[in-house]
Amino acid sequence: MEVHPRIQIDPAICGGRPVIRDTRVPVAIVVGGLAGGMTMDELAREYDLSADDIRAALKFASQRVDDESFHPLPSQAA
Repeated sequence: MEVHPRIQIDPAICGGRPVIRDTRVPVAIVVGGLAGGMTMDELAREYDLSADDIRAALKFASQRVDDESFHPLPSQAA
């Protein structure tokens, strides 16, 4: 399945988790690294990625969150 030219989802690669195309670097690692304080330059060096790869991972994650359905929790009566 192709969801973005730089993102690949293949059951034979990393159990079907979304990865940067032609790598085994999961999108979750990229997003988590940025959330944890890594810079784009650090991620690029650590995982041999381009800035476009990192931006694609962020775009993919953003689209997935936007596609999700969220249901408010019922308020608790006091």
